[in-house]
Amino acid sequence: MLQSTLLFAPAGQLAIALIAGLFGLLFGSFLNVVIHRLPIMMQRESDNYVATESGKPAPHTGRYNLVVPRSACPHCQHQITAAENIPLLSWLVLRGKCSHCKAPISARYPAVEVLTGVLSALVVWKLGSGWAGLSALFLLYSLIALSFIDADTQLLPDDLVYPLLWGGLLMNVGATFVPLQDAVIGATAGYLSLWSIYWLYKLATGKEGMGYGDFKLLAALGAWMGWAMLPTIILMSSVVGLIFGVAMMIINRRGLDVRIPFGPYLAVAGLIALLYGGPLSAFTLSVVRP
Repeated sequence: MLQSTLLFAPAGQLAIALIAGLFGLLFGSFLNVVIHRLPIMMQRESDNYVATESGKPAPHTGRYNLVVPRSACPHCQHQITAAENIPLLSWLVLRGKCSHCKAPISARYPAVEVLTGVLSALVVWKLGSGWAGLSALFLLYSLIALSFIDADTQLLPDDLVYPLLWGGLLMNVGATFVPLQDAVIGATAGYLSLWSIYWLYKLATGKEGMGYGDFKLLAALGAWMGWAMLPTIILMSSVVGLIFGVAMMIINRRGLDVRIPFGPYLAVAGLIALLYGGPLSAFTLSVVRP
């Protein structure tokens, strides 16, 4: 049940979607900061905790968060100016190079910005600019950050997953996407389903097949979309993950021991389910129960 009413005519709806896309482009720049800095912040906190527990001085004492220090070139430490920090445009004007030392700037930065902008426009176009659309943007931005962090570090930070979980439950207090009962059951079933697979695999092989962050992420998706959408999300993420995993093993010529982050596939499947869940759920049920 999706309670989202489009308040604008088609032309106005398109304009609102384009504005959302522009905002997403700007917010994508901030997501790049989150993706880069949050794992470092977690590692610094862990290092300080271990040192303190061992009676040693904390190795990291300077301020380091999402705001300070200012962004700088990792090669020459040139601080990025406001003119050099305009999403996408600055990267194109600088031709993908630092203005000071001419070292290459990863194309992933503008890619994240463009991805965030395009998906923001799509979400608002599909769900409108009411509570459903605005809350879905929060879900989208969280999933983008989690996907890239997991791809880089194979970690799904609690600092992002827990707010996503509680946000889904709070949004469904008023049945924004599903009734609250379905959301609570979805969160519980989402966690327990992957938790059960984890332990069955570990008992059978003695190895860990996935991380606890995957359980929590699926629980968060269940909180947003309810228990009925979980089979669709699990099926889509598993199929895409299997195809990509086999491809990576072939390309890298590695065996089954290669570790592949599952979070990005859950995130992609969750976003697709949010936008096109009705038809996909019906298709999934037809596959499971022909």
